[in-house]
Amino acid sequence: MFQSYLFPISYAFMTFPVAALFFTLPFLIVQYRRHGYINKVRALVLYLLLLYLMNAFYLVMLPLPASRHNLPKLGGALQPVPLQFIQDIMRESNIVGSEPSTYLSLLRERAFLQVIFNVLLMVPFGMFLNYYFRARWMVCILLSFGLSLFFEVTQITGIYGFYDYPHRVFDVDDLIANTLGGIIGYRIAEWISGLLPRIEQLDQRVDLGTKRVTYTRRGIAFMIDGGVCMIGTGILYVFELPFAYWIATGIYFILLPYFTNGRTLGKWIVRIRVSGSSEHVTLRMLFVRYGLLYWVFFGLHVLLLEATMNQSIPAAGLLILQILVPILQLSGIIHLIIRMFKKNPVLLYEQISRTSHTISWPDHSPGLAINP
Repeated sequence: MFQSYLFPISYAFMTFPVAALFFTLPFLIVQYRRHGYINKVRALVLYLLLLYLMNAFYLVMLPLPASRHNLPKLGGALQPVPLQFIQDIMRESNIVGSEPSTYLSLLRERAFLQVIFNVLLMVPFGMFLNYYFRARWMVCILLSFGLSLFFEVTQITGIYGFYDYPHRVFDVDDLIANTLGGIIGYRIAEWISGLLPRIEQLDQRVDLGTKRVTYTRRGIAFMIDGGVCMIGTGILYVFELPFAYWIATGIYFILLPYFTNGRTLGKWIVRIRVSGSSEHVTLRMLFVRYGLLYWVFFGLHVLLLEATMNQSIPAAGLLILQILVPILQLSGIIHLIIRMFKKNPVLLYEQISRTSHTISWPDHSPGLAINP
């Protein structure tokens, strides 16, 4: 019986990196928006929650039928009688009420172990609800029951119509056992919460003014801004507007941040902004900063692409671009890697323009700590 549980658990651990990859981007954005930085304890708890939910889902779903056109289950796919497991245990076990020594035989009985595992399945869920989400007692009961009901409905519908027939039984006793497990987990979290850091106190004494804007945070903003700017450039190309790339990047990365105090859409989402020597970044600083990045570095790439497609420049100029662009690419990668390991990882175009990234937090001033 234990072997049947090892397969879905191992499968959950194998697929966890893929799920974590899709989970990471929205997780980072939410943490930057809500807290202004990434707390390692909070991140660990949430990734453990993701791993637990994957294990729980696989445990109740796997193994799946070999074909979508599966056969109906013998005896039906619905068990609507509450506490039916008690009769099953009594029928399958060799317990004698007057002989306590026979009670140990329960540990080998399928019906008994199934109930125990259904209880244990939801214990971590109750612990997460109490420790991290600070849910109330009644909310824990409702959410534990709701998660269990989601599992049972997914089973009885054949994963919502994917299979011809349910591959597992909808068992009312599973709802009872799962909900009980959530309650037990909730109580356990209350007993051990004194040994763990308090979630609501993680952000105390955190000064955003001393937090460095990481390359991960900048990279998320860069991807969002790049996507928006590509859409704008594409629209200008549709209207056959000359210099479409330079116009789109100039408006989005130079004019827009000037009027929004250093913010673009991507920077606004992750709560950072471009700042200069003064509180308000100047137009000259933005022109130098993003002119070097988007009009020189990336601009030469665009020129090479357009020249290759349209043959709009002489062969000698095309040859120069074909030599210069790879050199720029290699130099840019090496420069970025070196700066990533520096204590003050300011890039070359930031040094020349005398600009940098700072955390943009509502009512934030230097030395102000975050309160929960």
